[in-house]
Amino acid sequence: MRRLKWVLSMILLSSILFVVACSKSQDEQSDTSAEVQEAEDINEATESDEESESDDVITIKVGIQNDDTPGTQALIDAFNETQSNYQVEWDALTNDSAQMHDQLLNSLTSGSGEYDVISMDVVWAGEFAGAGFLEPIDVFMKDEGLSKDDFNAGSMDSGNFTGKQYTLPYFPDLGLLYYRTDIVNEDDAAKLESGDYTYEELYQMAEKYTGEEETEYGFLYQSKQYEGLTVNVTEFTKTYSAIEDGLNIMYEFTSAPFSPKDLLNFTEAETHTNFEQGKAVFARNWPYQFGRIQAEEDGVELTLDQVGIAPLPNGGSVGGWLLGINKNSKNIEGAWEFISFVAGEDGQKILSTEGGYIPGFNALLENEDVLGANDLLSFPGFQQALQETIARPVSPDYNKVSDTIQIEAHKYLSSGEGLDEVSSEIKEALEE
Repeated sequence: MRRLKWVLSMILLSSILFVVACSKSQDEQSDTSAEVQEAEDINEATESDEESESDDVITIKVGIQNDDTPGTQALIDAFNETQSNYQVEWDALTNDSAQMHDQLLNSLTSGSGEYDVISMDVVWAGEFAGAGFLEPIDVFMKDEGLSKDDFNAGSMDSGNFTGKQYTLPYFPDLGLLYYRTDIVNEDDAAKLESGDYTYEELYQMAEKYTGEEETEYGFLYQSKQYEGLTVNVTEFTKTYSAIEDGLNIMYEFTSAPFSPKDLLNFTEAETHTNFEQGKAVFARNWPYQFGRIQAEEDGVELTLDQVGIAPLPNGGSVGGWLLGINKNSKNIEGAWEFISFVAGEDGQKILSTEGGYIPGFNALLENEDVLGANDLLSFPGFQQALQETIARPVSPDYNKVSDTIQIEAHKYLSSGEGLDEVSSEIKEALEE
């Protein structure tokens, strides 16, 4: 009997110890699970915060040509430093204009949003806008209080298609009149620099001064059958508002006794070579010619104190580049933030002072830092020319339009015949 009680006691004690042990094990397991769960919660919260922080910074990818100056990189760095929401990533495209055009066209045609912002030659804007590749920016400009008049006129006109604005200036280029300050008298020089003169008056000056200081030619311009001829026809015809009058005065210059006999084969190269060697009194060319004279490049015989700059009679055709927003961008607001910065006062000042580019934001034409960084801006005639820029035709099929203008104009300049027919062909091309 005693032995039975002892056995029962041992069994009871073992049961109690087993229950206690199990209870302790469950508590420890519960504590461990709680610790693991807490760690997992912390990790999830950290990852969530990191993802949230990452999601807040949006990458804006820009397709802009390579830049052998520090200007573009300085511009992008400055934008990124001011931003908490956006960071720009620059895809440096080729400097070959034709290749860059095709690369962008292939991307845009596919409906890709790989580029949020694209850089365009001024004559591409109509093509890209007409194809529906670009986002209009009129509402953005209005909301930011920006006016077309804040920017270079010709650049803005180049990016305006069917009454809507699609681009802002990246940097402009423009046609200029170069003249010999050691030949042209003060009164005529003042008239030229004011821009208040006509091609007829320029013809008279060329006739008057040719031969002085051993000059052979009066006025040189680009009249070979290529894009340069379209540029010059745009200028002579007052942006095609006076086609017959413009072509007629072009023919007078082409056939003048003070013009080279092979003027119909002149491009920019023949123009700058003859002017820099002191052979011409006047020449129509781009700002790069100033840089060649200033740098005293090989073959340059003139010095800067012999050279003046003036606007062309009807304004100079604008060249250069524009920025627009890809219609298929998923970050249109961020893209606008970037192009408005680039084209605005801060961005254009960086491009001008760091890269030596001509500013497309008009207020900077009086900025001391910008003036100090670009010697061209010290010329009153150049400043006036920047205020009078004009655009080539803005068309969804610009190449076809330009080809017609070149062919018809060159045909007339070669013979002086068929002016009515040539004028009609050009008008028809512009209206298509």
